[in-house]
Amino acid sequence: MPTVLRIGPYRFHFYSDEYNEPPHIHIETADGECKFWLNPVKLADNKNLRPKIIRDIEKLVFKNNLFLYAKFQEYHARR
Repeated sequence: MPTVLRIGPYRFHFYSDEYNEPPHIHIETADGECKFWLNPVKLADNKNLRPKIIRDIEKLVFKNNLFLYAKFQEYHARR
């Protein structure tokens, strides 16, 4: 599960066995984890994170979308 970005308490990563899903990113915190689709940006899953944290993460996904999308494509193209 390669980490592609860290911002504050958030770790943005992929799971290596999810190459058959649309482009997405997992974001882990000390309290839980969520998953966002990248195109279009949309919450796909949430495990134990409060709505305010989800909104903060969503803003970061929007802000870093091109980078995250490129990293997803780069990583999964090798598989």
